[in-house]
Amino acid sequence: MVVRTKRDVLKIVKDRNVSFIQIWFTDILGILKGFSITPSELEGALTEGMGFDGSSIEGFARIEESDMVAMPDPMTFQFLPWQPNDRPVARMFCDILQPDGSHYEGDPRYVFKRMLQKAADKGYKFYIGPELEYFYFETTERPKIIDRGGYFDTRPLDLGGGLRRDTIFALQEIWEATVVLLSWIVLPSRVDFVERTWRWQY
Repeated sequence: MVVRTKRDVLKIVKDRNVSFIQIWFTDILGILKGFSITPSELEGALTEGMGFDGSSIEGFARIEESDMVAMPDPMTFQFLPWQPNDRPVARMFCDILQPDGSHYEGDPRYVFKRMLQKAADKGYKFYIGPELEYFYFETTERPKIIDRGGYFDTRPLDLGGGLRRDTIFALQEIWEATVVLLSWIVLPSRVDFVERTWRWQY
């Protein structure tokens, strides 16, 4: 099902028996922030947004002007592939608004949209693609690397083989969902120019 509207979101959440919807945004440093809501809160969130304390977010607001509203974007609705399928968890990215409904000038998503519009006004097309880089550590306590494979190396080299396999499967699910999403949002997509850098790892 392609999710484009509030009605689409409400339907798929009901049909798939979704347990939680995560509300995502970033602070001014690009660090992902968010909170979860239940399906019973979803319709209100899509209509009026969800209020939160902006003074708790790096660079957003001072305590005396801390009221902010997270307005979910239905077109960013996706299931989280690492969550159970029987009671799935979904997420939506948000625009950050002032209590009067105007855009918050410090919202990185709004800043990016403004830059895209400036580029379009000058006749430019803006293309962007993520490149994921990560490391596997032996424990969460010490940064001892267990992934020692390099470009074009063959297995087995280290203890990360199984982890790389699971990572690739998760990334493939994200990739496929992203291609579907990009096929109908405002920006055109081309899958042939994106460097799928994780292929070397398995």
